[in-house]
Amino acid sequence: MGNSRRKQVSAFGLPLTVLIIVPFLILLLTNDTTLGWNIHPSLNTPLMILGLAAILSGLVLLTATIRMFSKIGKGTLAPWAPTEELVVDGVYGRTRSPMISGVLIVLAGEVIILSSLWISLWFAFFAIGNHFYFIRFEEPGLLDRFGDSYQSYKDNVPRWIPQRKPWKPNQKSEET
Repeated sequence: MGNSRRKQVSAFGLPLTVLIIVPFLILLLTNDTTLGWNIHPSLNTPLMILGLAAILSGLVLLTATIRMFSKIGKGTLAPWAPTEELVVDGVYGRTRSPMISGVLIVLAGEVIILSSLWISLWFAFFAIGNHFYFIRFEEPGLLDRFGDSYQSYKDNVPRWIPQRKPWKPNQKSEET
């Protein structure tokens, strides 16, 4: 396996840990074996379908963004093999954090399906932790690496909530 391919595969360890290993350990350590909500049985199936839809859509988003990091950015999501190029195309033109959004959507699906307070707390901890991590470390690091290009991107694309119209790098801000 080539070095580049090895880096790509090893980078999948991060979402694998967040989405599978940590929730599994939480359920194991808390002995939480509940599946489904303690509500009328007729509502359990729609909730399970909603949870599954969230997991699948989050995985699609996560996979697409990881591919974009590899193809356009020439790197990975992992800090040990970061992108060489700033990725602003596709979904990245609508929100600066679609990869983490994909992870959060999958985790939300897990919360819905597992109906676990502990997984809900893990979701909240992960979401809040990432929010502060992005502000304190990720964004300053990207500003150092990509300079004015990242600043322009940051000024025109929201961190979390996608905008309807994608931003293009050569497009002037609507405020000017």
